[in-house]
Amino acid sequence: MPNRAKAQPNGRPAAVAAGAKLQVRRNDKGQIWSHVRSKWLVETPEERVRQEYLCVLANEYGFPLAQFDEEREVTGRGSGHARADYLMWRTAQDKGGDRPPLIVVECKSDNVTICPADYAQGDHYARIANAPFFVTHNNKETRYWRVRKDRMPGYLEEIENIPHADASDTEIEELLARLKVFKEDEFADLLHQCHNVIRNRDHLDPAAAFDEIAKILFIKVDIERRLRRGSARKNIFTADFLDEQREIHDDPVNALFRQTKDDYRDDRIFDNDEAVNLHFNTARKIVGLLERYNLSDTSEDIKGIAFERFLGKTFRGQIGQFFTPRPIVEFMVRMVEPKEGDVICDPASGSGGFLIRFFELVRQRVLADADREYRKIKDMMDKAKNLSPAQKAKTLRQRYSEIQERLRQDRKGGRLWKLANRCIYGTDANGRMARTGKMNMIMHGDGHGGVHHHDGFLNINGIFEGRFDIILTNPPFGANVEPSDVVVLDEQAAPSDELHRRYVELFGKTYQEAHARVRAAVGKPIATLFELPKARNNGNGKLGKIKTEILFIERCLSLLRPGGRLGIVLPEGVFNNPSLAYVREFCEDRAFVRAVVSLPQETFYSSGATVKASLLFMQKFTVKEQADFDGKRADAEKETRAKLAPEVQTQTARLQSDIDAAKAAKDRKRQKDGQSALGQYERQAEDRIRAETRTLLKERFAYPVFLYQAEHVGITATGEPDANELYPNATVPAGLTKTAMELYRDFRTDPGAFALAGGEA
Repeated sequence: MPNRAKAQPNGRPAAVAAGAKLQVRRNDKGQIWSHVRSKWLVETPEERVRQEYLCVLANEYGFPLAQFDEEREVTGRGSGHARADYLMWRTAQDKGGDRPPLIVVECKSDNVTICPADYAQGDHYARIANAPFFVTHNNKETRYWRVRKDRMPGYLEEIENIPHADASDTEIEELLARLKVFKEDEFADLLHQCHNVIRNRDHLDPAAAFDEIAKILFIKVDIERRLRRGSARKNIFTADFLDEQREIHDDPVNALFRQTKDDYRDDRIFDNDEAVNLHFNTARKIVGLLERYNLSDTSEDIKGIAFERFLGKTFRGQIGQFFTPRPIVEFMVRMVEPKEGDVICDPASGSGGFLIRFFELVRQRVLADADREYRKIKDMMDKAKNLSPAQKAKTLRQRYSEIQERLRQDRKGGRLWKLANRCIYGTDANGRMARTGKMNMIMHGDGHGGVHHHDGFLNINGIFEGRFDIILTNPPFGANVEPSDVVVLDEQAAPSDELHRRYVELFGKTYQEAHARVRAAVGKPIATLFELPKARNNGNGKLGKIKTEILFIERCLSLLRPGGRLGIVLPEGVFNNPSLAYVREFCEDRAFVRAVVSLPQETFYSSGATVKASLLFMQKFTVKEQADFDGKRADAEKETRAKLAPEVQTQTARLQSDIDAAKAAKDRKRQKDGQSALGQYERQAEDRIRAETRTLLKERFAYPVFLYQAEHVGITATGEPDANELYPNATVPAGLTKTAMELYRDFRTDPGAFALAGGEA
C-alpha cells in the first residue's frame, strides 16, 4: 500500500529527497497529493490512476518532476479547452523555453479497455503539442504510440515503449522504429525457438515437440498462478532452481509437472500417467528461455496473438483444419451478437478460436457496462449540491470499489468470474487440440475450464441438450460416422464421484438425464442418438454411414435452448444438393434460417481444406414459435391430404382392382407387378403430399432470409491478410459503402427495403 505523507506545518508533504522513490501520498481528508502541481487534490478514482502513473513515469523512466506539466491546456483547431493529463519534456530547459514536449500522456478509467476514440484523442493532443510520442494508460493496460506527422491525423502506429529520460537521440530514433509487433513476434519466435530446441536435441516430430512445450508452459502458468494468489513465495520456474533440485530429485522437471497436473486435475488436461518426455538438459534449456517472461504481466493480446502465430508456424499443413481463420471467427461471433449471461458451446472447438473471441467481446462489454455505471454515479455526484467535494470523492471511491469488486475474475460469483467459469464450453475429439485450445484460452485471459477432450456428439460434463444460448463451430467436413462407431463411456465421459456431484449441483436434473442418455447408449452406434440418419433412410431402420457435418447440424440444434443462435461453417453442398433436401427441411422445422453467407473457394486453403464453404446462421424456435410452426404444418398437411384424397383414392382403387383381377386369374406375375406398382404409387403420393405440404407451409410460415456472396473475407489462399468486406474493419474494399454485417443489421430491421431495392431476401 502507498505510504501516507508526513505533513509539514503548512499542510504540504515533505519534499521528495534527491534519489528517493516517488510515492503516492494521501491524507485523512480523502485527498491525494499532486507532486507536479504541489497541492492536495480530491482523490477520485480517476485522480488515483493519474497520480499512481506519475510515480511509474518518475521512478521507472527517470523523468524528474521539473520536466512534467499536469492538466496542461493544449490549444489548437478543434481543441477547445482540452487538457492533457501529463506533458513530459526531455529537459527542464525545454519545458521552460516553451519547446515541444517529448511525450503526451492520457489516463483513463480502469473499467474498460481503452477504445480507439481515446487513442485518437491522445494523437490529437500530441499533434497539437508537436510531441513525437503519446501514451494511453489505465491500470489494466498501457499502450505506447508514435505520432506520424507524414500521415493524416487519426493514423495510429503503436510502438513497444517510450524513451527513458536519459535516452540519446539515437536511442529515441531506434525506439520510434520498433513497432509493437516486435513484442508479439519476439514471444512467438521464442516459442518457435523452444520448439526447435526440442526437435534438434530430442529429435521429436513437430506435433510431439509441441506437446512437450505445452506441458512446460502449463508448469509456468501454474507456478505464476500460485505466486499471484500468495500460495508460493518463490518463483521456482528457473533453470537455477532445476539445478538445485537435481541434487534432490532425479527428475525435478516431472516433480513440477506432477504438481501442475494435480492443480489442474479437474480440467483433465493430462492423463494421470503423462510425463514430460524430455532429457533434463533439454527441459532446462526450455525453462531458461521462458523464465524471463512473466506471462501474468504480459497482456492477453500479446500472449494470444503470439501463441496463435506459433501454432500457425508449427502446424501449417499438418493440423490446419483445426484453425478457423481469424476474420471468419470475428464475423461469425459478431453476427450472433453475444452478451453478458450468454452461454456458448463449440462441439468441435479445435484451437478455441470461437470461444476465445466470445470471451474477449463479452468481457469488453462487461467492462464497458461497469464504466457506464460508474459514469452515471459520477454525473450524479457532480450534480449533487448538498455534498462537499470531499464527500463526493469518498462516495465515488466507495462506489468505484464496489463496481470493481463485482467485476473481479478471481472472485467466485464476480461478473468476469462467471463469464470465464460458467459461460464457455467446448469439446474436441482430438486430445492434442483440446489441450491446445485450453492453452490458447489461458493465453487470451482464461475461460479454459469448460473445454474437454471428448467426442462432440456425446454429452459430457456441462455440455448437453437444450443448454446453450450460442453455438459457434466449424465442424470437420467430409468424414463419415460409420455404423461401427459406437458410444464408448471412457474416462473423459465418466467423471469422478466428486466431479459428478459438482455437476449435479451446478446443472441439476437436466445434467443427470443427459448423462443417463449417454450411459444407456453405450455400445450402440452413435448415429442411433440422432434423427437425421433415420430420415435419410426413410425410416426403414437401417443405419448406414453418414457425413459428420450432417450430424453436427443436428447436434448443434439440439444443444441450443429455445431461441438460441447458431453459426456454423458448412460445405456448400448442404445448401444446394438435392439429395440433402431432408437436412434442410430438418433445420427449417426447428429454427429460423437467418442468413447464409457464401465464402470464396480459397477461404480455407491455408487451413488445408479445399471444399467451398458457406456460413449458416440460424435461430432456434422458442416454445411458442415451435408450437405455431407445428400447428401450421399439421394444418397444411391436413389440407393437402384432403385436396389430393379423391385422386389418390381413385388411383389406389384402380391399382387394387388390377391386383384383385390378377389374383382371381391366378396370374402371380401380374399380381406381383400390381402390388409393386401400388407400393410405388403410394410412396410417390406421400412424396407429393410432403412436397405440397412444404410449399404451403412456406407460404404460411414465411420469413425473409439474408443471402450474401462474399468475395473478400480478410484472408488469401496462402493465409495472408486481404481486404475484408464481412464486418467494419481497416481493410474494407474501396467503394464498399456497407459490409455484410451492416447490411444484415439493416435487413433485420427492414427486410422490405431490400426486396424493393432488388437485394436478396
